Amino acid sequence: MAETPVLEAVARAGVGKGAARTARREGYVPGVIYGGGTAPQTINVRFNELLKQLKAGKFLSSLLNVRIDGQDNVVICRGVQRDVVKDLPTHVDFLRLSEKSRISLHIPIEFINHEKSPGLKRGGVLTVVRQDVELVVTAGDIPEKLTVDLSGLAVGAHIHISDITLPAGTSPTITDRDFVIANIQAPSGLKSAEGEEEAE
Repeated sequence: MAETPVLEAVARAGVGKGAARTARREGYVPGVIYGGGTAPQTINVRFNELLKQLKAGKFLSSLLNVRIDGQDNVVICRGVQRDVVKDLPTHVDFLRLSEKSRISLHIPIEFINHEKSPGLKRGGVLTVVRQDVELVVTAGDIPEKLTVDLSGLAVGAHIHISDITLPAGTSPTITDRDFVIANIQAPSGLKSAEGEEEAE
């Protein structure tokens, strides 16, 4: 199970523009958590904390734990409203998830057994096309990472999504092609030598 980043929040009693303006003056971004079979809950999130997570990337496709006054809420962001001039967050919407909810998330890829790849031993270079893959997963069983075994791979080898054993119950969001994850390219010295041979 992947570790879920925590975003601290506080419950917001007031609703409407007045309460939202007050929250922003105090250094918060107003928001709401909805779904999960319970009533929507209005919240305030620290502006700096939200901005930091937004800058980290993939905020709209990452699982979060919004902790409201000590109570955990597993959510995914469903929208961030921004100031049209400053492009800074002014409101945020979260969808509450159950253990069985199906969502799309970016799962990181780990490459192992570099020393068992003949191509890399010859000086080949591992070129990573995708650092992560967007998968449809179950909220209660999110894989921490995908693993690619480089054992036996020679120069010129291409690793496709079909070469990775995906965890049970997960599937890639891209279904119309067998996309490339990484490849092993010839070392520049070998490329130069081959080019000289061809020229001769």
